[in-house]
Amino acid sequence: MINVIEVPPGMEAEAERVREVYVAYFRQQKGFVGSTFYRSLEGSAGSGQRYINIVVWDSEASYSAVVNLGFGNAEGLNADGMKVLGKGFPEPIQVSPGRFEIIAQ
Repeated sequence: MINVIEVPPGMEAEAERVREVYVAYFRQQKGFVGSTFYRSLEGSAGSGQRYINIVVWDSEASYSAVVNLGFGNAEGLNADGMKVLGKGFPEPIQVSPGRFEIIAQ
């Protein structure tokens, strides 16, 4: 799972805090391998910040088991009541989640 996170100026600390909440939750889930968080080096003053969060699971099945119901409701709530698919970030932070597979290394 790769999330692109667009954060308005002044909300960087909140975005980083919310990401840590997600990672703490995912660490408790079966199949979670790890997460790497990147902050863009580009940007200009006042334009906010862009982050990339890469979350690795041992399989599509493990990922789907955690996200489960989050695919089917606007709030992104899974069976544990956790907002998944980036829905736990407050507005106006924008999260664009995507699933990718390795095709070459």
